[in-house]
Amino acid sequence: MIAPTASASSVRMVSPASPLLNFDHEKQQPHWHDWKWQFRQRIKTVDALRQYLPLSPEEEMAFHRGGINLPFAITPYYLDLICPNNPNDPIRKTVVPLAAEFITSPHEYADPCGEDGASPVPGLVHRYPDRVLFLVNETCSVYCRYCTRSRLVGSGEHRVDEDAVYHYLETHPAIRDVLISGGDPLVMDDAKLERILSRLKAIPHLEVIRLGTKVPTVMPQRITPALVAMLRRYSPLYMSIHFTHPSEITPAVTDACNRLADAGVMTFSQTVLLKGVNDDAAVMKTLMQQILKLRVRPYYLYQCDPVEGTGHFRTRIEDGLAIMEQLRGHMTGYAVPTFVVDAPGGGGKIPLQPNYVVRHDDDHWVLRNFRGQEYHYQS
Repeated sequence: MIAPTASASSVRMVSPASPLLNFDHEKQQPHWHDWKWQFRQRIKTVDALRQYLPLSPEEEMAFHRGGINLPFAITPYYLDLICPNNPNDPIRKTVVPLAAEFITSPHEYADPCGEDGASPVPGLVHRYPDRVLFLVNETCSVYCRYCTRSRLVGSGEHRVDEDAVYHYLETHPAIRDVLISGGDPLVMDDAKLERILSRLKAIPHLEVIRLGTKVPTVMPQRITPALVAMLRRYSPLYMSIHFTHPSEITPAVTDACNRLADAGVMTFSQTVLLKGVNDDAAVMKTLMQQILKLRVRPYYLYQCDPVEGTGHFRTRIEDGLAIMEQLRGHMTGYAVPTFVVDAPGGGGKIPLQPNYVVRHDDDHWVLRNFRGQEYHYQS
C-alpha cells in the first residue's frame, strides 16, 4: 500500500511550502511501473484522498453528497502530478469532485449525445452510417468529472452482449469503422483485448478499428512492450488518446506514445475544452505542440458536452472559436485540432471554425487571413 506522508488531521496544518505528496519511495520500487499495481492502488475514497490533498469545503461537500452518477478514482501516478497546495491545479479540477456537480440546468442531460437511443444491441451505438461505437466496459483508471458517459461508467449496470454485437456487425456490411471505447478498453488485460480485436478483424468489411482511451496519460505504465507487440499484429490500428493539459506530458507519457508510434499504431488526440483548465490560447497552443512532438496528431477539440452537473466546466462556444483563432496560422496546421460540438440528442459532431469570409458577391470573394488582413479571390 502507498504510505501517506501525513495523517488526515495534520494535512491541513502543513504550510504551502511543504509538499503534501511524497511518492518518492514508491517511485523507486518496481511496482510503481506495474500498471496492474497502479490500477489496484487507485485512490477511491475521500478518506484516502485527504491523506494527500487538503480538501476545500466544496470538495468535501461533493464527497459528502456522493456525487452525481459518477464514482471517484485516480491512479497514484496521476495523483502525483497534482500540486497539492494549489486548489486551481488543472488536473485536480478535472478529477476531484466539487459541490458544483449538484447544480444542473434544463439544458443538461444524462445522455447528451443520444447514445442510448441509438443502441441496436447492448454495448453498441450506431449513430453514423458507416461507423459504430463499441462500449466494451464501464471501467476507467481515472474518472473525469465532465465525462460524457457519467450515467454509465462505474455504475455496475452496463451490459454488453458480445455475440449480439458481432452478429450485428456481420449483418450490416455498410459498417466499415468500429471505435472500441467504454469506460476504457485499455484497463482490460491483453488477452481480453486481443480477443475483441481478433473477432473484429475477422469481419471482412470492417476496414478501420480504433481504440478510445485516456490510459496513456493517466496510467502510461499500461503501454507495455507486450501490449504494443500484440497491437502491432492488428495493424492498421488507430488510437484516440484523451489529453487535457500540458502538465500531463511527462517522460512516462512520452515513452508510452513513442512505443505506440514505433509499433505502427496511428495515434490522434481528443481534448475537451474546460473552463479554468485549458480555456486559454497559450495553454492550448502548448498542449497541441507537445502532443505533436509525441507523434500524436491533434484531432478534436470538443466543446464540453452538456452532461448533468458539468456547467462549471463549460465555456461559451465563442471562447472556443477565439482559441481556434489564436491557433490557426500561429503554428503548423498539423498541430491545429478541429473544434467540434457533439450535437445534443444524437446529431453527431459538428465542426466549427472562425469565419474567414469577409464578404462575397457572385465569383468575387474577400477573405481574411490569421492576421486580419483582407485578400481578394476571383473564383
